[in-house]
Amino acid sequence: MITIENVSKTFGQTDVVKEATTAFDKGKVTAIIGPNGAGKSTLLSMASRLLSKDSGRVIIDSKELEEWDTRSLAKKLAVLRQANSVTMRFTVRELISFGRFPHSQGKLNSDDHAAIDKAIEYLDLSTISERYLDELSGGQRQLAFIAMVIAQDTDFVFLDEPLNNLDIKHSLQIMRNIRRLAEEMNKAVVVVIHDINFAACYCDTIVALKKGSIVAQGDVEEVITSSTLERIYETPFNIIEVNGRRMCTYH
Repeated sequence: MITIENVSKTFGQTDVVKEATTAFDKGKVTAIIGPNGAGKSTLLSMASRLLSKDSGRVIIDSKELEEWDTRSLAKKLAVLRQANSVTMRFTVRELISFGRFPHSQGKLNSDDHAAIDKAIEYLDLSTISERYLDELSGGQRQLAFIAMVIAQDTDFVFLDEPLNNLDIKHSLQIMRNIRRLAEEMNKAVVVVIHDINFAACYCDTIVALKKGSIVAQGDVEEVITSSTLERIYETPFNIIEVNGRRMCTYH
């Protein structure tokens, strides 16, 4: 489990995250939602030590974040940031192999190759594994980056807006595989996401931020309500159920 206790961050005179307290459980998918500028990515960055926090604590498996050495932390927690670009020309397989660096330090062995093959198979990338990233669609490239995270083989996976600029087909494919990561591999997956209906359909827990504060958190039934979403986004919502799943419309 990752536990976040009263974590805060200020940039200049702006409180970007204010005393945030939450937890991420293994075997569960947690969605972090909220308007632009709510502090979602900042919270995720502090929880993964990509950004220093001003106060509070982050505890990973009973050990404070600052006590983890970098290599051990990279074996425990994988992060996919919003902007994923590479300046060199890599194939899909070569990109995925970077996920093994915390384990191999660049010297791939049979276990590393097996993990790479497993990630490729898991996301059904075999037919494009030897193609170059610049030859792929945006959705295919995003799947390759997620495969890199899978190959890293960590207990905790942070994905910051993995659906950006993707069509419905690729968004569905990614969310279904995020669900599988939690259910089949018992990973704690945390995803910053703007599409509330994807969050409602594929996530177990939802954490909602507004102006740096966590204003709601709980399971889908607790957070995906008209009153809660209207308070967060300041716009009318209508909640419906489709095949037992709670969804919303807004206008």
